[in-house]
Amino acid sequence: MKIIEAMKKVKANREKIADLQRKIRDNSAHLSHETPAYENPKRKIADWAQSCRDLTQECITLLTAISRTNLATSVTIELEGKKVTKTIAEWIWRRREFAAIDATTFQAMTDRNLRPGHIDTSTGGKFEVHVVRNYDIEFRDACIAEFTAEQHEIDAALEVVNAVTDIISA
Repeated sequence: MKIIEAMKKVKANREKIADLQRKIRDNSAHLSHETPAYENPKRKIADWAQSCRDLTQECITLLTAISRTNLATSVTIELEGKKVTKTIAEWIWRRREFAAIDATTFQAMTDRNLRPGHIDTSTGGKFEVHVVRNYDIEFRDACIAEFTAEQHEIDAALEVVNAVTDIISA
């Protein structure tokens, strides 16, 4: 089974579990004068509960296999003309959080809306003030573009990897 197939199976199982939980909630009790929706409601509730337990166990098995695969499988992605190799798990973390964190680091380099101008002195004179930037604007902009593009490169590479990589079972 490919990674993407396992991920879809987990999603489908979660939806089935939610549906069964609704059925359990809606049929777990009725008033004495009502006719239950099912012939043997106690048995039906027990069966649905067992199905939920079976589906959650299948999800755990699949997610464990996906994690094992993500930790064991290396992927090389070309970023800024350089080939970078990391495990799928590392790329996932890079994509989910850390490329954006790096971009935000460089986005924090601003002029803080400071404006050049003139300041009055206590003696009645004026002097000119300038904004002094303690960073290189071109370098900042290049880094922001790099980390933003990196997220798209990771997405594209992992989409292919997830479609062609078999999960590693226990």
